[in-house]
Amino acid sequence: MPVNTQPQPITRRQALFLGGGTLLLLAAGSDARSALAAEPVLKVALITDVHYADADTKGTRYYRESLGKMREAVSRLNREKVDVAVALGDLIDTPTPPNVAKETGFLRTITGEFGKLNAPRHFVLGNHCVSGLTKEQFLTGCEQPRSWYSFDKGGVHCVILDACFRADGVAYAPGGFKWTDTDIPAPEREWLEKDLQSAKGQVLVFVHQRLDAPENVDYLIHSAPAVRTILEKSGKVLAVFQGHSHKNELQMINEIPYLTMAAMIEGSGPQNSGYSVLNVRADNSLTLTGFRKHAEHPFVSKS
Repeated sequence: MPVNTQPQPITRRQALFLGGGTLLLLAAGSDARSALAAEPVLKVALITDVHYADADTKGTRYYRESLGKMREAVSRLNREKVDVAVALGDLIDTPTPPNVAKETGFLRTITGEFGKLNAPRHFVLGNHCVSGLTKEQFLTGCEQPRSWYSFDKGGVHCVILDACFRADGVAYAPGGFKWTDTDIPAPEREWLEKDLQSAKGQVLVFVHQRLDAPENVDYLIHSAPAVRTILEKSGKVLAVFQGHSHKNELQMINEIPYLTMAAMIEGSGPQNSGYSVLNVRADNSLTLTGFRKHAEHPFVSKS
């Protein structure tokens, strides 16, 4: 089987494309054969940017079709027997004009379909999640008490971050923010540093907005450099998973891979969906098996 390596220099990890939409991320000193032979200690389902709404198509966004796409994803992910699922933000969209009752109904419908997944579900806040609903309303609809927190599963420490804050530290609220003004404020960063210090296992980080985009790009979190420094100093972060910009992307920054996953909303038909399974093994190697557009993730060069 031909092996293609990711084009950027990687000093601590190796990235291998295995075909069939499966990507392998190896920790330093890991052997590819032994990594693949080992059973994963954790299987994480990943979806992002579903943007479900009972609304007419706008451009490339087919809002109503997200329900069927979610149904397919849940069916396949159940067959994969995932241990936990993370939705990386923008689960719903806002009707025009905004209507809290309608948007609450959208949330109830899509979480009802996502709720058929036979695994615990975690929700990262995206800007569209709180453009018509308050954070409290959205979280109540998801039955999730907090927007940033951590949990342990299969010996892996998982961190959910909330970048739905303005640069002045004010939390997003309907009508009170611009999507380009996104930040992880000081109290959350202080919590993150302490949380990583106390983490007993290796760490996966999940966030909606981008921690890795170039400076002055709209998708970038204002405090991204400070957050990346916290992640790097911990020496524990295996990878960061993001959404928001709707396309598959990879950045390797100071030996931490930042994987941005394609949106479920973009395009008509089941082929224009995207979801994946992240497998974490005891030697800290990762395999990412993508379905639909996630199978085309540019984690490695295919040239």
